[in-house]
Amino acid sequence: MFSAVIRAFRTPDLRNKLLFTLFIVAIFRLGSFIPAPFVNYGNVQKCLAATQNTSGLYELVNLFSGGALLQLSVFALGIMPYITASIITQLLRVVIPRFETLYKEGQAGQATLTQYTRYLTIALGVLQSTTLIAVARQGALFGASCVSQILTDTSPLAIALMVITMTAGTGLIMWLGELLTERGVGNGMSLLIFTSIAAKFPASLISIAETKSIETLLVVIGIGVLIVGLVILVEQSQRRIPVQYAKRVVGRREYGGQSTYIPIKVNMAGVVPVIFASSLLYLPALIAQFNQPDKNGKVQAWVTWVSNYLTKGDHPLYMILYFLLIVGFTYFYVAITFNPEEVSDNMKNYGGFIPGIRAGRPTTEFLEYVLSRITFPGALYLGAIALIPLVAFSLVGANQNFPFGGTSILIIVGVGLETVKQINAQMQQRNYEGLLK
Repeated sequence: MFSAVIRAFRTPDLRNKLLFTLFIVAIFRLGSFIPAPFVNYGNVQKCLAATQNTSGLYELVNLFSGGALLQLSVFALGIMPYITASIITQLLRVVIPRFETLYKEGQAGQATLTQYTRYLTIALGVLQSTTLIAVARQGALFGASCVSQILTDTSPLAIALMVITMTAGTGLIMWLGELLTERGVGNGMSLLIFTSIAAKFPASLISIAETKSIETLLVVIGIGVLIVGLVILVEQSQRRIPVQYAKRVVGRREYGGQSTYIPIKVNMAGVVPVIFASSLLYLPALIAQFNQPDKNGKVQAWVTWVSNYLTKGDHPLYMILYFLLIVGFTYFYVAITFNPEEVSDNMKNYGGFIPGIRAGRPTTEFLEYVLSRITFPGALYLGAIALIPLVAFSLVGANQNFPFGGTSILIIVGVGLETVKQINAQMQQRNYEGLLK
């Protein structure tokens, strides 16, 4: 492994790409610690030290920003607005025919969809930064454990400047990700997410060792290694449906006659259903956040119910709803990203068929049958992985410091495997063995 990394750096083109990737990652991490205007950095650090409660309303955004959200830095929103915009653009293909037409137009249509995604990212950046600053202004960002004033100026002009700065930070991250995709190694956005999540691992492990014990830390690491192995196994698992192409003679040339397969992964939806479910469960908590007690100190009954049942990850009702939403969103997302009828038509147009299955409608029904059967274990797998951090509290008492669970492991394993594949492909072009044997 070490010698393969050395060989990778000895390849001039690949070395330049790796160094450029590291340079962009360094800039991304540096921006996570630069505070936004009118933010009292010292008080923010005191509040972070006084509370360990980063779960709940902003857990997902704080995860994808590498902890920058609670730092109120210029990169506080991280890559989350772009992820949300990309998901919304994909969903709009189902309800807006124009988006589906652009998707099928090839590179030109994809460029237009990318531009729409950029505009939506900036709009979401403005919305999320305004919400974040409003919550920080009310003193509810860190909960009751923080009484320090974290904003030095709450005038409309100061708030507008903070919103502009955080939105500009989101735009800069989006540009860095696209630049990394073009000139670096792997998918730029995925690598930035990978960096944000991996950056929190050392602090989480150290916190477990300090607050619990070394034995608990060793148990957590052991569980983490086991989870990573299982995730790699499932992420690499796929059902290969054989496809045979009939021979065709065009002029004097003969085409077709070869055999291939359609790979249907167990987890075709990736981490998107987890993001959907988390975002949906955060909406009631977000609405309740702005419903303050009345003059008599009374809180509305529904606000109390939401606070008791939908903001605490260790509550059984929260776990059940979280699991069911993930399963439901998995089926929904797979249905809009894999169209059996379209795959069947493409096979028929090019003279392909599944052995033993007639072309046309029977092929579509067969693909739907296989897809529904393989999506079920994939949905259960996603739900189980997402519940790991919640169950960890009752097992090892690690709570939100438990690093090996849910969204983080899915992203780290997926991005890691894809990046290694791309490095291997570039090394094999120069007759090298690859990064991993």
